[in-house]
Amino acid sequence: MPVTHVVLITWADHADAPARHAVRQAIRSLRDRVPGVDDLQEGESTSPEGLESGFEYGFVITFPDAAARDAYLPHPEHLAVAGEIQRSAAKVLVFDI
Repeated sequence: MPVTHVVLITWADHADAPARHAVRQAIRSLRDRVPGVDDLQEGESTSPEGLESGFEYGFVITFPDAAARDAYLPHPEHLAVAGEIQRSAAKVLVFDI
């Protein structure tokens, strides 16, 4: 059964446009650098509802199954990107379906 990994980010005040761009580039690269990533979508919310609760950016990774997601979590490429996110984020929410 596929797993959808949802990550929402509120940027920290110190995360300027170049820092945010670097994080987004790193996130996009996960598709090609980590086995088991079936799809990756990312961007700022375009919802007209305004229910983002302060989250400004998000990405969704689809894995073929829980085993692929579980292999992704400790993968060095994921850990490097997670570190970049943590340095530029005030708040992060992760929700897997």
